[in-house]
Amino acid sequence: MLKALLKLFGISKASNSCSCAAGGIKGLEGFVDYVVRSLVDSPDAVKVSTEDGANSVVIRIDCNKEDIGKIVGKRGKTIMAIRSLVRSAAGKMNKQVTVEVTD
Repeated sequence: MLKALLKLFGISKASNSCSCAAGGIKGLEGFVDYVVRSLVDSPDAVKVSTEDGANSVVIRIDCNKEDIGKIVGKRGKTIMAIRSLVRSAAGKMNKQVTVEVTD
């Protein structure tokens, strides 16, 4: 997973440089999908979709109601960490991306 994150952020170990064309919005969507499916009890019920807005992109997570707590985490720490990683990678691509969990 660390290699996937490094690739997502476009960080090369050899040069310590960043080229942020390493995945685009679909790469971010795939990252969110991978992390969420790893957290929940029923990964087959997870659907991650992307909606383009006027000024930003929204990545929506649909899952079973029983699994929402696992995605959100205690005091929202898990979803805040996911949002932070996605926002950071999107910022390097000069995009504004938000992550939402729908019920």
